[in-house]
Amino acid sequence: MFRILKNHLVITVFFLLSSCVASSQLSKGELLMGAEQTNLYVPNLVGKRVALVVNHTSVIRNHQGSVTHLADSLQQLGVNLTLIFAPEHGFRGTASAGEHVANGVDTKTKLPLISLYGSNKKPTASQLKDIDVVIFDIQDVGARFYTYISTMHYVMEACAENNKEFIVLDRPNPNGHYVDGPVLEKAFSSFVGLNPIPVVHGCTVGELATLINGEGWLKNGVRCNLSVVTCANYRHNQRYSPPIAPSPNLPNLQSILLYPSLCLFEGTDVSVGRGTDTQFQVIGSPVVRPNAYTFTPEDKVGAVNPMHEGKKCYGLNLTTIDAKQQGFTLKYLLDFYQKSPDKTKFFTTPAFFDKLAGTDTLRKQILAGKTESQIRKQWTTALNQYKQIRAKYLLYE
Repeated sequence: MFRILKNHLVITVFFLLSSCVASSQLSKGELLMGAEQTNLYVPNLVGKRVALVVNHTSVIRNHQGSVTHLADSLQQLGVNLTLIFAPEHGFRGTASAGEHVANGVDTKTKLPLISLYGSNKKPTASQLKDIDVVIFDIQDVGARFYTYISTMHYVMEACAENNKEFIVLDRPNPNGHYVDGPVLEKAFSSFVGLNPIPVVHGCTVGELATLINGEGWLKNGVRCNLSVVTCANYRHNQRYSPPIAPSPNLPNLQSILLYPSLCLFEGTDVSVGRGTDTQFQVIGSPVVRPNAYTFTPEDKVGAVNPMHEGKKCYGLNLTTIDAKQQGFTLKYLLDFYQKSPDKTKFFTTPAFFDKLAGTDTLRKQILAGKTESQIRKQWTTALNQYKQIRAKYLLYE
């Protein structure tokens, strides 16, 4: 079962009582998040026990232009919230990448918090026992290895297995204007890539949820009872800069646009600027010195014990390039590899690099000295096949 909920100026008593953005603003062509269109989903929550999969980006605007967290807004509307599931980086979004996220209680809503990052990446049957519907509302950035979409996959799977409704409150994809990169091979499936999609998948989370569900990619081919509250007045090619940093090391749109190209460095000896104020906008190494630009990573909130902490790294400053026009590229990765004095030490964690790439072919091609154009030919067929699949599930122009 799959439902798309779009704004048709539906008026309900819940909507009239809400302090959220009014649907009448649609006449202005204003971009509205799925979460902001409470008239489309709050009535469906009456009499139901609701769990949220949310983080610090899960906010909605009110008439005065201020924002409130989705959990606070739904509580004010009388929705029976029972539980909050937190993804990587935690409910407040301050944990470092890979850092353990603990269970607890949210001090404001008094709701129990259950981490979906660590040993418990998928809700258990007991955790869902007293829940009727799960709502997912998290800002994504459109890269396969950004783990919020893996969390969504596992929650969808758990909902399907336990006969629970699943609602996605959609948000724009800042990298939704194109599709590129190698498509993940099943053997390299992991939490940084669960499904056979390219590095830049070109879907909103709502579109990706419909794709995963429709193609039977959940375990054992199960399908969940899925609804998507679409964004209003969104197009894939429009520029969208998230007003809240989606995670500690993606502080702005430039870092988000560069992220698909630079994240592959996480399996190498090259820093991507964790521990600086220009995360995923600079790259450098104490050993590889292709340029005079330098930076020194330091221990920071959201970047505990960063790579090359306290060491001067030589590299590139990408803060001012046109990252949207550039798109996904291997040129930085190939350049640093070629200039590495000891190429046997460049891939510090080959297995992790392969998981990020979704294949071991890319690493082997780099080791063989292939050019970017030669490498791209290898993934063209799979990428075109994915584009045909994606086209069936697009919810926006």
